[in-house]
Amino acid sequence: MSDRLSIDPPVSSVDPSAPPPFRKGDELIVTPDRAAFNGGCVAHVEGMALFVSGCVPGDTVRVRVRKKKKRYGEARTLEVLAPGPDRIEAPCRFFEDCGGCKWQNLAYEKQLYWKREQVAESFERLAKIDDIDIPATIAAAEPFWYRNKMEFSFGNERWLSDAEIASGEEIDRSFALGLHAPGRFDRVLDIDRCMLQSETSNRLLGATSKFARENAIPAYTTRDHTGMLRNLVVRNSLATNETMVLLITAGLEGTLVSEWCDRVRSEVPEVTTIIHGIHTGKAGIATAEEIDVLFGPGTITETIAGNSFTISPFSFFQTNPSQAERLYAEALSAAGLTGSERVWDLYCGAGTISLAAARQSDWVVGAEINEGSIEDARRSATANGVENVEFFSGDLKNLIGSLGDDLGRSGRPDVVITDPPRAGMHDDVVAALLERRPSRIVYVSCNPTTQARDCGALSEAYDIGRIQPVDMFPQTYHIETVARLELRG
Repeated sequence: MSDRLSIDPPVSSVDPSAPPPFRKGDELIVTPDRAAFNGGCVAHVEGMALFVSGCVPGDTVRVRVRKKKKRYGEARTLEVLAPGPDRIEAPCRFFEDCGGCKWQNLAYEKQLYWKREQVAESFERLAKIDDIDIPATIAAAEPFWYRNKMEFSFGNERWLSDAEIASGEEIDRSFALGLHAPGRFDRVLDIDRCMLQSETSNRLLGATSKFARENAIPAYTTRDHTGMLRNLVVRNSLATNETMVLLITAGLEGTLVSEWCDRVRSEVPEVTTIIHGIHTGKAGIATAEEIDVLFGPGTITETIAGNSFTISPFSFFQTNPSQAERLYAEALSAAGLTGSERVWDLYCGAGTISLAAARQSDWVVGAEINEGSIEDARRSATANGVENVEFFSGDLKNLIGSLGDDLGRSGRPDVVITDPPRAGMHDDVVAALLERRPSRIVYVSCNPTTQARDCGALSEAYDIGRIQPVDMFPQTYHIETVARLELRG
């Protein structure tokens, strides 16, 4: 059996006229042998694929079938009968209930292995290319405590963990501060420690939770648009050790906000800036129509690839800066810049790659749909003294036809660096690249399936030389990749 990671339901080898090997509700004992794209595993029952959640490859598990499709089924683990050789004890006590780190119970070296396999199978099955150089995944130096941003939610319907239910204790379910339960926008799992963020962030979480409970401040709910507390956002800087905390409310006024600020400064003196944001809309996202800086400058500073970046409360920035250094080093190496190239940086975000590329090339044009990110990029270019770069805001599918002609002085690019969102590049962007035909394309991606699709289309004119996986998000099944494409001939 292929030792590959399943990215979509495989073709069943079951005779279509034969009775199905399982039905919804059946309990089975299986031993999955592969990791699946969503963090679960794949087993086979009489030739039919069964996607199983709650296990790692090699486990022997008792499962219950949740769904039965024509070509495959889905099941969840009821009991681990015999742990596989790659299973470890998850160190976080919220692991079973949170759902944010689906691979915490999988040995880290195997996480890296399956992430590479995810990339390989994506290109084999979706791009029909199987002779690509894909080195081992670049590991993170620190597989825990790496996130520089966490968004926590307040809720008035607390989701009880299995351990809390089993304890039989009376627990107040009217307030929680933590993370949403998997698949539930309306229920919040109350936590006091996350192993992906800094201990400073955890102390901020605890201090805010305690303050809210002591003062009986109600959590906001979208059900009837009542309550006050919405989100707690914490951002850290690896380079400067600065910490920002942002409390988002539905309009909390009076002395409570200043009292919360004083409590935070007293209990977590490392905090360098404290902000209060007000969000009156019903959308459940961590945003604000207005902000009030209660303490400090209202920003923090991070350094990546030799450039410093000012991060405001809602700025986009890589959540793992130490691995971002490695990711950008791989991207610049793949770009092969000598100082004379004209470069396009598509989906450039806040310009982190653009500014790094500008120090190694003649001219860089960065383009991005988010106007706020483009404003951040321009400010960062000025702050870092980078003058050979210009940024444009707009939807790439509409903007790319004007880049280098009506917009920007670079003309036809020699090198294109593209880092699109999970959905990949728009068809019009791919078509424009095939028309412009830069000598080299460096495709940075957080989704190897859409990257494989786009590279398959670009293979009309380009050869894929190398794809380097980089583990930006340890303990999860997500993977970043850097692909180098060379113009054929």
